[in-house]
Amino acid sequence: MNRFPFPLGVETPLYLAPMAGVSESPFRQLCHEHGADVVVTEFLSAEGIRRENEATLHKLSFGPGERPIGVQIFGADPGAMGEAARFVSDVFQPEFIDINFGCPVKKVVRRNGGSGCLRDLDLVQQVIRAVASATHLPVTCKIRSGWNEEMRDPVTIGLRCQDAGVRVLALHPRTRTQMYTGSARWEEIAAVVAALDIPVLGNGDIKTAEDAVRMHEQTGCAGIMIARGSYGQPWIFNQVKDLMAGREKRPAPPVAERFAIALDHARKVVAYETDPRGAAIESRKHLGWYARGLHGGAELRKKLYAVTSFGEVEGVFADYLAHAERYAESGDADRHALEADAA
Repeated sequence: MNRFPFPLGVETPLYLAPMAGVSESPFRQLCHEHGADVVVTEFLSAEGIRRENEATLHKLSFGPGERPIGVQIFGADPGAMGEAARFVSDVFQPEFIDINFGCPVKKVVRRNGGSGCLRDLDLVQQVIRAVASATHLPVTCKIRSGWNEEMRDPVTIGLRCQDAGVRVLALHPRTRTQMYTGSARWEEIAAVVAALDIPVLGNGDIKTAEDAVRMHEQTGCAGIMIARGSYGQPWIFNQVKDLMAGREKRPAPPVAERFAIALDHARKVVAYETDPRGAAIESRKHLGWYARGLHGGAELRKKLYAVTSFGEVEGVFADYLAHAERYAESGDADRHALEADAA
């Protein structure tokens, strides 16, 4: 029987992590198409939701191709978090509500949001209970291992979250003060898996499909949440599935196919955003990630970071491929198919 609070039909589900400015609707669609089992929205302010802020509501919107999907909310006011959860549940009807207790960004934690809540575990429980009582949907959360080294105790944090009503917990085993430095302590994921009765998702330092498999083997996590490892390589989800099933990992797409995926991504952004020029500008960071590891990638990224229209994107890729053909004729084609560095 599936232990997750929503039907997945897979033994070890792969999640696209919630990432501000990255896990937007177009990228969520693309990752589902390339093997992600579950996606989560970028984190959204409870205050923005309850006040029905136009920009926040736009980021809340999603289509059927993005299900199953969770909406992640953040805030330190239990009442506001409950109101936001009720609104999201009634109006948008995702599969679950996720609470952000992991974001380390200063502008979030200075208001006690995100990982700032980890300084007060009573508040963490109050927030969870307020959200759980306001929605009929399963409530999940994402945490870090603690605020700092002195307060590092992911097992206690996980147990408090479980006791308050969380149904699935994702752990990024770094403290807030670490930000993204050092190494994620996967042994802490294993400790939380052993201590909790609910499913635990592992997150942190997954750059390749092999990393995801190693995390699963070393921690026994019920699911795997991939964040920066998906940048410019949404196919990582299918690669993980290959290895988990005992199959040979499919190779990274050749350059022309990679560009086709990038263009598909760009088209999705254009369809999602109301401002075509803004959509092209918004796509720049993603387009740059698709160029990593390619011969002449620095120059290619420079051109992509300057585009202001979808037509320009097509032109930049077409120009690169025209030059790539000359490299192929000289027997240097393999230099154009280096696997992207997902650091």
